[in-house]
Order: sequence, then C-alpha cells, then structure tokens
Amino acid sequence: MQRILDPAQIEAFADRSVPRIRLPDPASLFARRAQRLRTLAEGHPLGDYLRLMAAVADGQQVALDTLTAALAAEQFAQQLGRQIELAHEHRMPLLQSAGWPRQERWRAILNGLCGSLTRAAGFPAGVRSVCERIVASAPAEIETQADLLLAARTSGVDAPAAPFVMAALQVYWAAMASSLRISDVTPIDVPGVCPVCGTLPVASVVRSDKRSQGYRYLHCALCATEWHMVRITCSQCLSNEGIVYHSIEGGSAAVRAESCGQCHTYRKILYQEKDPEVEPVADDLATLALDLLMTEEGLHRGSGNPLLWQHTET
Repeated sequence: MQRILDPAQIEAFADRSVPRIRLPDPASLFARRAQRLRTLAEGHPLGDYLRLMAAVADGQQVALDTLTAALAAEQFAQQLGRQIELAHEHRMPLLQSAGWPRQERWRAILNGLCGSLTRAAGFPAGVRSVCERIVASAPAEIETQADLLLAARTSGVDAPAAPFVMAALQVYWAAMASSLRISDVTPIDVPGVCPVCGTLPVASVVRSDKRSQGYRYLHCALCATEWHMVRITCSQCLSNEGIVYHSIEGGSAAVRAESCGQCHTYRKILYQEKDPEVEPVADDLATLALDLLMTEEGLHRGSGNPLLWQHTET
C-alpha cells in the first residue's frame, strides 16, 4: 500500500540536510523590501503608508551598507569568541536583543533615517513632525522607547515614532547578524524565537530556491535571520494539531494565515512558489485585511509587524 506523506513528515525525514539557519544578506535586504513595498502599494488602500515604509527601507539599506562595512573593519564577529561559546553551551541567542549593550551609533542611524524623511517630498506633514520630534528627543528617552519595542511592550510606546525607531534597530541588528558565520549560531531551546537575537518572527516563508526548496523558515522581525521550522506546526506553541490555513477570496494566493486550534494564535505564511517576490515584512504589512478576518474568527496574532505599532486598549 502506498503511503502519502504530508509536508511536515517530508521535512522531518530530511531534517538533517535542511539548512537550519539563513543569515540576512546585507547587500539586498532592505532594497528588496523597498521594491516589494512599492509594488504592493500600487492600487492598495494603504498605498501611501506602504510608500512611506518603502522610503524608510531605502534609508535602511544605505545605513546598513555603511554599518556593515564598519563592523567588518572593526572585526566585530571575531571579537565574539566567548559569547559564541556561552551561546552554544546554554543554547541561547548570541545577540540577545534584551539587555544587549547598544552602541549610540544606532541612534545616529535613527537620526539619519528621520533626516532623510524630513527632507523627502510627497509625505504628510505629520511624518515630518514625528521625525523632527524624534531627532529633538533626549537620548535617554529614545533608549527607553527602544527597550519597550525590543520587549514587545505596548504600554508606554510612542506609536507614531515606533516604526522609525524599530527601523533603526533593524539596521543595527541586521548588520551584526549578517557579520556572523552560520557556525556561530546554534539552534536554541525555544524554537519559536530567533536563534540570533531572541526576537519573535513576523511571518514564515516557504522557500522555492534550490537549496531550501519546499522548506519553511520563520523570519525574524528584528535582525531578519531565518530559521527552519517544520511545516504544519504552530510557530507559537509548536502544536501540530488543529492547524488551519486561511485566505481572503480574491486575495494573493502567496499569503495565507496559519492558525492553531490549541493556542488560538496565527501568523502569516508566504509561499515563494506562488510569488517569488514575496517579502515577509512587506507582504505581512500589505495584508492587513487578512488580519481583520482572523480577528473576526476570534484568533490573535502571535506577534506584530515591526513597521506598524498601535496603542492597545485597556
């Protein structure tokens, strides 16, 4: 009798040969996101916001190019010897975002992003106002906002400023993550968080490239590292029971929501075979209608989008 295996079983059998970690590519990370955001903005109800975030991503790429070169010159990765040993020994994230001793250069990145948006044409006056307020803020205030965002808090967060603060933090962590070697990073005991920085994923991607074809990777909302997780598995509670896939009629076939009947959460899952240009942060941001559908179903997001922060009603 022929036995038909589902995608999760196939991945489980092949698990040893699966590339477990995909570090971010600093040469194209934010440039690709910017292009995707502009493509998705065409005819979209949130087109203006998507174009604004595309401009942010343009600035992020410029900042990432500069910081990546600086970290290489400083031999940043080579100085992590003992931290790498501890991370491997205790199976914990190497560049843990909570408590990491941030250098003030990340705030310089933030000010640079805000400065470029202040000078840009075509955006609402409110964007300039928020950016000017960020640049004028005391360093301690900005650092407090960063701590809140990295801890995924909502209380006390300056929601209008949050996407810009998070954008600068993304550049800072992506530069550090991309300077690592795959061997520097070890799988950790909490498979639902990033093995590099300990941040929750924004979405997952089923890859179509030759090296990772058919395998699902969670995409870190902060450093953009991706790590393998077997398909038909809840990325929140790791259950493989009661997994359901949702989509909007007439919407993109490349983006679905994967919900869990055990913990009643969901995250979006993107399929490159349906659209090779999908990008986790951009496509998640452009499919808020799917989030509304999931909310109506009584389900909750496992984690938010780094470029969209809202006040939580209490």
